[in-house]
Amino acid sequence: MEPSEGSAPDSGSQEVNPVYLQQLRELDIPEEAAKQALLHTRNVSAEEAAMYYFNKLENEYEGDEDLMFKMVFVVNMDLSMGVGKVAAQVGHGAVGLYQALQEKNSWREMAWKWDQAGAKKVVLQGTNMAHLLELQALAMSLNLPTYLVQDAGRTQVEAGSRTVLAIIGEEEMVNNVTGSLKLL
Repeated sequence: MEPSEGSAPDSGSQEVNPVYLQQLRELDIPEEAAKQALLHTRNVSAEEAAMYYFNKLENEYEGDEDLMFKMVFVVNMDLSMGVGKVAAQVGHGAVGLYQALQEKNSWREMAWKWDQAGAKKVVLQGTNMAHLLELQALAMSLNLPTYLVQDAGRTQVEAGSRTVLAIIGEEEMVNNVTGSLKLL
């Protein structure tokens, strides 16, 4: 059996290398832009495609800065939650916030733009419940959609504990609320 590299010269130009694509996605490059960059550089490497993207395509895909959105999850670090529990609570936050976004036309449009721009998500450390409530109040004062996860108390934390605050919005606005927090 011959190696795939020895096949027709254009065989790599129609499909992208999934490993390289994943590496580009980890750099927060939107999926369509990553595919275009890989095709243009003939799947030579993720590095080649990234260079092409950052030099040629980035401005096309970013457009106006006010179209860049992100979703953040602020985890209540005062609760000694295991990694799996934190992951589940962040999942609850994502689903809850996405459901809330369906309530208003402007929020549905924001969810669509966020998704089209690569659905950027960041997990951050919050101090305690009071901190999460303070951040939520600030986000709401800036008209940013939020969702505060309240745990049912069946496993690691007391019922009613506020575990994760989810916020979505234009990146600069979200940074006004959570920009000083550390990554989890």
